[in-house]
Amino acid sequence: MGDDNVQIEVFFDGDCPLCTREIAMLRRLDRRGRIRFTDIADPSFDPASIGTTMSALMDEIHARRPDGSFVRGVEVFRLLYGAVGFGPLVWLSRLPGVDALLEVAYAMFARNRLRWTGRCKAETCPVPAR
Repeated sequence: MGDDNVQIEVFFDGDCPLCTREIAMLRRLDRRGRIRFTDIADPSFDPASIGTTMSALMDEIHARRPDGSFVRGVEVFRLLYGAVGFGPLVWLSRLPGVDALLEVAYAMFARNRLRWTGRCKAETCPVPAR
């Protein structure tokens, strides 16, 4: 990832109002520059450059560790919050009941994110066949 201080690179949807609010908060909290923020909605971003597709990145949040490995979903948030010093919160999020609840809640959010933020189009939120 280049910078020795960076612990995680997060790939976020800059067109998502809820997502950008959380990213803005994380940017403010990231005083040590441990997070690299990559906006997948930026026209210059090419998902092939990181070996994935836009569809995969839109399905759930992704991040890349310094060793090049990728993480997805709730674990991304744990890494982000750990990078800004919220270790106790991360620890609590790993407790069995809390972990299961977070996984279910995030899966529901990820599935409905475009609909809930008013960004549905025929190609992004198809109407299910009856």
